[in-house]
Amino acid sequence: MKHVVKILSLVVAVSAFWITLLQAAIVPQSHTWLLPIYFVVSLGCYGLLMVGVGIMQFPTCPQEAVLLNHDIAEAKEFLSTNGIDIGTY
Repeated sequence: MKHVVKILSLVVAVSAFWITLLQAAIVPQSHTWLLPIYFVVSLGCYGLLMVGVGIMQFPTCPQEAVLLNHDIAEAKEFLSTNGIDIGTY
C-alpha cells in the first residue's frame, strides 16, 4: 500500500508541475505538451534499470541447489520404484 501512495503522490506532483508550466508559459507550449511523454519514457528507463540492477545482484544459494538436487534424486528414486520410467535426464 505504501508504494501505491508513493506513486500516486509522484503522479500528482508531476501533474501539478506540468500544469504550472502550461499556465506560466515558462517553457514553450510545444515542449510542455511533450512532458508526459518524457515522463513515461523516463519511468520505463528507470524500471529497466531497476530490473537490471536486481538481476546483477541476484543472490546465488549453493545450499539450496544441493537440497534441490537431493529432492530431484529422491523423486526419481520414488518414481522408479513405482514403475514410472522417467528416462535418463
